Amino acid sequence: METILYPEKERGHANHGWLNAKHSFSFANWYNPDKINFGALRVLNDDIVAPKMGFGTHPHDNMEIITIPLRGKLEHKDSMGHTSVITTGEIQVMSAGTGILHSEFNASQTEEINLFQIWIFPNKRNVTPRYDQIDIDYAKAENNFLQLISPNADDEGSWIHQDAWIFINKPSKGKEIVYPIKKDGNGVYIMVINGTITVDENKLTNRDAIGVYNTKEVRIFVNEDSELLFLDVPMIF
Repeated sequence: METILYPEKERGHANHGWLNAKHSFSFANWYNPDKINFGALRVLNDDIVAPKMGFGTHPHDNMEIITIPLRGKLEHKDSMGHTSVITTGEIQVMSAGTGILHSEFNASQTEEINLFQIWIFPNKRNVTPRYDQIDIDYAKAENNFLQLISPNADDEGSWIHQDAWIFINKPSKGKEIVYPIKKDGNGVYIMVINGTITVDENKLTNRDAIGVYNTKEVRIFVNEDSELLFLDVPMIF
């Protein structure tokens, strides 16, 4: 088993006033040659957006984009004709494919929004752009791997054009959980949304992360009640 540590304190940070962003991987004006990607996982941004503010219309192509609101409401518009509000308890998925334009704004006039934006390289280029928005029952994540994303349209959650899976787990203090890598050649990037865990003798706390690969499973000891994000992605793509 091989591991790469991604401490919270080493994330990139950009505070634009209206946007306070933490970057797990090189993004925009923050560049770290040692943190470009973890396999097919290219972006994991932890954004706090001020009320009424957001990202004006901008393009994407050939990327699988997943948005997870942790707190608040996000207003979305795109060139495919979708206009919607994504709230805590939902996730949004876009396959940018041949190209899309979209905008994202905090839908609240008074409250900040905190969201994860995740980009995963696809296994097919120039697909027809696609949009999905689904409800997530986070109660099912209590001491359980709740699947948000998979490669299969018939599975739980939504799907993307990549042999990748995303899970949330909320394990209780004192438990040992085992995460089985979903496919040979994949690794898993584990972020502590909140709480404290130990992986391979590495103690991780709020927003720390670890990438694990060249193994079939990962054992995790839960030091205190936690909420964990698992991104299982191909290491070669």
